[in-house]
Amino acid sequence: MRLPTLISLLLLAFIGWLVWGPIGGSEWWARRNAPPRPFDPAFLRLSPLEIVSLPLAVRFDPPMGSEHGAFTYNAQPFRISRHLGDDLNGIGGGNSDLGDPVYAAGAGRVVYRGEPGPGWGKMLIVAHRVPDLEDPHQTRIYQTVYAHLDTFLVPAEALVQRGQKIGTVGTANGQYLAHLHFEVRAGPYINPAQGYADTPLNRVSPERFIAERRGAPADQLNPAPPLEDPKLKRSNSDDE
Repeated sequence: MRLPTLISLLLLAFIGWLVWGPIGGSEWWARRNAPPRPFDPAFLRLSPLEIVSLPLAVRFDPPMGSEHGAFTYNAQPFRISRHLGDDLNGIGGGNSDLGDPVYAAGAGRVVYRGEPGPGWGKMLIVAHRVPDLEDPHQTRIYQTVYAHLDTFLVPAEALVQRGQKIGTVGTANGQYLAHLHFEVRAGPYINPAQGYADTPLNRVSPERFIAERRGAPADQLNPAPPLEDPKLKRSNSDDE
């Protein structure tokens, strides 16, 4: 390569560095050294292995009050004023139900535990593998959502049984009067998302869902047997 050509190339490279280095180079360096973004579950999907490991939820009960939802009322039902769930209250109204127990509506696994935003407060999402109403040999994935909680009573990834205490009624850190925002969602995608929308999205009526999947005569109120969590069993055996 001739010397004039080499000098020209070096000069062009130097000019390019002057232009790109302070602007594009610093931007690239800043992106490279930026702290990781907070975990966003919006696009998180249950894996096939996680789905098949879910317990079969053959019965569902309301998440507050008795097995029939006694001692509660629905202050804002599904799809009223664009609402994507049911707002369940104790019959005393106000903050009289603050700290009351919240129960898992059916057998499943806790796939989300956190505070997704100021309007939500503490939230639990439990995933369930549910027999299809039209073909009981097939199963579908549903998720029950418990929001505005005051306290958590189960850890993330915990296996929970129908009727197990999983949290307590709260106020979303003082945003509202105490109540439970309860949703039922179809599908395996875990996303806290929003509580109001112009369309129902993947939500279904919680009241109708539970009524269709009560799975027992009206006078049968027996508690569900405890579930043995294979993950905990493996962990305990490792400690021995």
